[in-house]
Amino acid sequence: MRWRIRHATAYRYAEPVDIATHMLHLSPRALPQQQVLWDRVACAPEPARVASDIDHFGNRVTWLFLDRPHARFEVVAEAEIEVAFPPPPPVGASLPWEEVARAAARDAGAAEFTLPSPLLPEHAGARDYVAQSFWPGRPLLAGLLDLNARIRRDFTFRAGVTSIGTTVGQLLAQRAGVCQDFSQLMICGLRGLGLPARYVSGYIRTRPPPGGAARLGADQSHAWVGAWLGPALGWIDLDPTNDLVVQEEHVVLGWGRDFNDISPLRGIILGGGQHALEVSVDLSPA
Repeated sequence: MRWRIRHATAYRYAEPVDIATHMLHLSPRALPQQQVLWDRVACAPEPARVASDIDHFGNRVTWLFLDRPHARFEVVAEAEIEVAFPPPPPVGASLPWEEVARAAARDAGAAEFTLPSPLLPEHAGARDYVAQSFWPGRPLLAGLLDLNARIRRDFTFRAGVTSIGTTVGQLLAQRAGVCQDFSQLMICGLRGLGLPARYVSGYIRTRPPPGGAARLGADQSHAWVGAWLGPALGWIDLDPTNDLVVQEEHVVLGWGRDFNDISPLRGIILGGGQHALEVSVDLSPA
């Protein structure tokens, strides 16, 4: 499937910003199942300097340095992507989850994603909720699919009731939130069982196909979960907001331990005062 992405972000400041530095995770990641045909990032005002690199997790990152006073800051990221995620393996092909947890402790690349992170400290409630899908000896993929469906069923998608600072405990209490919240609950609980899980940032199809159901989390950046199935099967991505295995309706920007590692845009500014933020995302067939 070939997708065209447009992600626009605009800040309006009550007072001029004198100088600013911004870090962007807005360039889609090249993967075996995801080919970046072209991409570009444009911003206004024109930055004094632009730098780019690869971060610790292998994601593309861009830094913008602005040295002129400005009352508005805009970034537009566009790209065209070809995605062809393979179908998931048969459920019975995955190892029992306990074996995967033991294998993760011996695998440096996977072990990093079993540890607590700044936004996702250990949480007994999350572990206990997730553990309901993982009885002794159950194949890991079977447990993951069951958990993916339970989160979709047990929690209500409701924008505006949570923020970046909402904890897993608060989500479990109020049972409503958005894609970031559901993903971080799933990740936190899996890690509590010793299973590697990473936070994936990207996009989901904005408009459904004719006759299809609209996807929750569209028109903004989306988030989902990468889970490690073991050294033979590697990683699989699951979208608990929509109870989907990621295949052809998603585009990956990057991944990390939690939202902080892969925030689309963050920065440090001098001045500005109060600000208003506008974000629009469109992911449509190319």
